[in-house]
Amino acid sequence: MHAQIILFDGFDPLDVVAPYEVLYAGGTASDGAVTVELVSAEGPREVISGTGGLSLRATGAVDLERADLLLVPGASGRVGEPGEVPDEEAGAGEPEREELSAVRLARALTTGLPALLERALADPRITVAAVCGGSLVPAMAGLLEGRHATTHHLGLDLLDATGAHAVSARVVDDGDLVTGAGVTSGLDLGLYLLEREVGPRIAHAVEELFAHERRGTVWRAEGPAPAAL
Repeated sequence: MHAQIILFDGFDPLDVVAPYEVLYAGGTASDGAVTVELVSAEGPREVISGTGGLSLRATGAVDLERADLLLVPGASGRVGEPGEVPDEEAGAGEPEREELSAVRLARALTTGLPALLERALADPRITVAAVCGGSLVPAMAGLLEGRHATTHHLGLDLLDATGAHAVSARVVDDGDLVTGAGVTSGLDLGLYLLEREVGPRIAHAVEELFAHERRGTVWRAEGPAPAAL
């Protein structure tokens, strides 16, 4: 499984680093059955996160011919006050420290990323994954209508408003779409993807290495619907 984690201006570093480390360790534990790289829609470049100007380098471009898994992180930034109007004058380049995370996600929609995700979701070979607010990028592009997904708990209403079926769960598996909730769910999402694609023994070895016990039940649209509790 070759995984490409997509960087965009204003990304949340933990959304990237947590699954990157899990998948990289999974590759070591599986003798190279898993590989992972950082990419961007534009190609190799330094990409500035939304956290204190920290940057990571995308070593290549999104390549749908090579990728088995595309992972979209969320954006970091202020949540904002109720009724706060985003600054429409925010320009390209280095993100402002106090910029709203919603503005950074919206800016990602103006890049080539939505078109790439549309092609990936139409390709049965490719699994699209997202951490935290990353699921809002394809959702706001109209690509998740009728699909089950999750996001940060503060974004569940917005996710639902796009036509997706928002699920309040740590990880949601909807076949070729796998999403994680809050920021630290990137660890759980990465471990689940290892278990699903490479096997539970590899996932367990990485879990032990990281001294991290996965949280929550992975939600799938399977089995009987629960009665009211």
